[in-house]
Amino acid sequence: MNDASLAGDGLQFVQRDGRWADLERLRGGNPMYDATIEEIKGRRIRVGDHWLADFASCNYLGFDLEPEIMDAIAPEVARWGTHPSWSRLLGNPALYPQIEERLTALLDAPDTLVLPTITHIHMSVLPILAGKGVIFLDAQAHKTIYDGSVYARGLGATVQRFRANDHEHLRELLKAAPAGVQKVVAMDGVNSMTGNAPDLKAFAAVAREYGALLYVDDAHGFGVIGERAAHEKSPYGLKGNAIVKYSGETYDNVVLVGGFSKSYSSLLAFLALPTWLKNHLKVSAPPYLYSGPAPTASLATVNAGLDLNEKRGDDIRADLYRKTMTVLDHVRGLGVFTPNTGSTPVIELPLAEGEDIDVVGRLLWDRGIYVTLAAYPLVPRGQVGFRAQITAANSDEEIGELNAVITELAAAGRLRRAEQ
Repeated sequence: MNDASLAGDGLQFVQRDGRWADLERLRGGNPMYDATIEEIKGRRIRVGDHWLADFASCNYLGFDLEPEIMDAIAPEVARWGTHPSWSRLLGNPALYPQIEERLTALLDAPDTLVLPTITHIHMSVLPILAGKGVIFLDAQAHKTIYDGSVYARGLGATVQRFRANDHEHLRELLKAAPAGVQKVVAMDGVNSMTGNAPDLKAFAAVAREYGALLYVDDAHGFGVIGERAAHEKSPYGLKGNAIVKYSGETYDNVVLVGGFSKSYSSLLAFLALPTWLKNHLKVSAPPYLYSGPAPTASLATVNAGLDLNEKRGDDIRADLYRKTMTVLDHVRGLGVFTPNTGSTPVIELPLAEGEDIDVVGRLLWDRGIYVTLAAYPLVPRGQVGFRAQITAANSDEEIGELNAVITELAAAGRLRRAEQ
């Protein structure tokens, strides 16, 4: 055999990676994947001639459809143009410090720094925080946190995994870690699949005991959960100011990561952090140094979203809680399993048999329900199913349609039972 017989287009090994075969088959054949959405009306979407109720959106507060937020875009674009294309190190439109000041007050944090996306943050800031030290990574941490940890490992850090939501296992690993090195505990706040929040108080206490930094990504919690009070309008708490305040914690030894792309429907992300660290990241984090900034429209909608959150946010969250519990109570009443043991609007429903995902996806499509299909390898084989995200913009009629399909799937034995 000579070298010519081995020649290809340079991509042949990509095609041979069997991990993606199931997902590629679904992408090519199931209408719930890679769809072109041609029109929306509220939380109804049209794909071709087919209308569906949308439960795949993460716009939890419905800010994407609020007229006063949409109306905020044109004046700022007229003022700043569509895209202020300086790197942030060179110059910042006044919208940036306005947002950071308001966000710092909302979170009751020492300071904040906004960057384009959470993925940018994990891939750039996490390696800086870890240095040549150790990252203790929650086994169920989001893939983007994992990717940032792996990149940090390539730069000299060590990565150790601890069992999901097990602060005692974390304690064992921290206790055994070498002295005199940086230690970072990286984990999710509200989990993007289960909808559950960790016992942040317990993790923060363990991290402080061993001098570790707790790095928490609350992408799905920010905007939904917040500080608790006797006069709160729902168990989500007040203000939507994320898991640190929801847990009654402080920012001592804690860096909070969050984003506006879920609840605030805007392309922007942030860190809550000490001012000295903010200033250090301004000269060391690549997204601040090199990346194009967020578009003006996103900066405008973040500011307008902060306005609306002050005026009506708690009422919106109370309505979101009511709609979410309508679905969760129905699921639990049917004896169907969901890992969501609380009340957040992230409702994962694993299938009884993962191989049924194509059939289940088509049935949901036929019944006019659009969800997030969770196929392997996006999730482990034992967790294959679908995720419904409830938003304040979903109507009660749409909630009823979702519950009707869940009833149908449960009756057909397609969904995992709670006792399994």
